[in-house]
Amino acid sequence: MSVDFAIEEGVGVIALNRAPANAYDWDMLRGLADAVRRARDDPAVRVAVVRSALPKFFCSGADIATLRGSDRAQFASFLALAHEAVDLIARTPKLFIAAIAGHCIGGGLEIALACDFRWASAGKYRFGLAEVNLGLAPGMGGTQRLPRLIPKSRALHMMVTAEMLGPDEALRSGIVDRLYPEESFWSEVMDAARKLAAGATMAQGYIKLSVNAGLETSLAEGLAIERAHQNMLFASDDAGEGVKAFLEKRPARFSGK
Repeated sequence: MSVDFAIEEGVGVIALNRAPANAYDWDMLRGLADAVRRARDDPAVRVAVVRSALPKFFCSGADIATLRGSDRAQFASFLALAHEAVDLIARTPKLFIAAIAGHCIGGGLEIALACDFRWASAGKYRFGLAEVNLGLAPGMGGTQRLPRLIPKSRALHMMVTAEMLGPDEALRSGIVDRLYPEESFWSEVMDAARKLAAGATMAQGYIKLSVNAGLETSLAEGLAIERAHQNMLFASDDAGEGVKAFLEKRPARFSGK
């Protein structure tokens, strides 16, 4: 299996596992999409983490050998499958964390950009979008998601020069949200993920969808999306428990429903 899936204390762990560098082919993209659907549909999963099962690499992007000899129609199909896999992450009403502890290049960075948070390990590895070196553009959402995350000119420079950043600079640039010590990286990621999983995960998911959808519309349309999601949440078990716990002056016990 090139993508592994497990559930640990409410956290769905999606592990990229295609040696030697997690360069994705058709099967790996299908496996990623299937794992995201499992995380989306399983009520036992309250938060998801995307990580690598391999040392040194989070994901090096597309397996270029897979594309050798492809015609335009075949390449378009590969691109559509890649977009479907990452768009599923953005559309799922659960939080996704990219846990990055190795080279995160091209489509690998684009997978991470589709996640809600990017938490990285300290270390000697690189982040970047290097497709221009192949005469191509980022094609898995990078041209759209990176300039929405960091200043447009900074993102454009990274893409047209194939500039590589270390973890410290990725943090300073705003690509990475948190940087953990290498020796405690995975334990700290899971501790933080479990804390999110113990919270009001239905509310977390709809906050995510409100933000993602609202940023693509006018303010008036975004506010309408916010109201619709808030009305849905008000009818949820978690909202009832949250209000009751507040009035009773005790910690809330959220179920994600």
